[in-house]
Amino acid sequence: MVKSTLSLPSSVQERLSGWVRIQERRAGSPAAPRRGPSITLSRQFGCEGFPLSLRLQELLTTGGEEWQIFDKVLLERVAHDEGIPLHLLNHLGEANRVLESFGFHPAGPVTNDEAYAKVAETLVRVARQGHAIIVGRGGAMLCRDLDNCFHVRLEASFQWRVEAMARRMAIPLDEAEKLVKVQSRLRDRFIEDNLGTAPTDRGHYDMIFNNERHSVEQIAAAVVAYVQSGWKPR
Repeated sequence: MVKSTLSLPSSVQERLSGWVRIQERRAGSPAAPRRGPSITLSRQFGCEGFPLSLRLQELLTTGGEEWQIFDKVLLERVAHDEGIPLHLLNHLGEANRVLESFGFHPAGPVTNDEAYAKVAETLVRVARQGHAIIVGRGGAMLCRDLDNCFHVRLEASFQWRVEAMARRMAIPLDEAEKLVKVQSRLRDRFIEDNLGTAPTDRGHYDMIFNNERHSVEQIAAAVVAYVQSGWKPR
């Protein structure tokens, strides 16, 4: 595939360049430390996944290592490296898969499956490097064989997630309810179709938290303690 000459916004380019500099510095140092841990963060739609990733980054970076969050920036990196339109990557799972089965690609030059394969390849690579917090994208399933990864999931009752989305987006409850139902179904089905397993299977995760009963601060503290204690024996 021909690499794209796509020009990224300066803020995105800075985030990508920062990650590259960190990896190059580690690889180029004669006394580079061994590979570090990574965290995959799965969540039911409506849970506080991104706020948790930010707090984890704060707590873990204070230990001297630079941790990077891979959420949207993971997709931006794939779009830049592979020349896949970012709008397609942002809407994986929403394109008409029936049309794709007949050879029509209404979402862009590649199919959903081809685009996700590139996302998965990049995700595993950054997880293997260490010191990455990977939000969503089936990270726990994709990285299940990597011994440096810790897998965390957030869950909460349907009603709590509806009310949380209504507050965050400032939309009516009935609209939030439809959003949570549709997005939950689309996300779960997409992972099942592409990875052959359900994200609701608790066997994929090291830690599962009820976001309804525990704050971001409480969950972050517990995850950091678990990762720090669990990484030493490895």
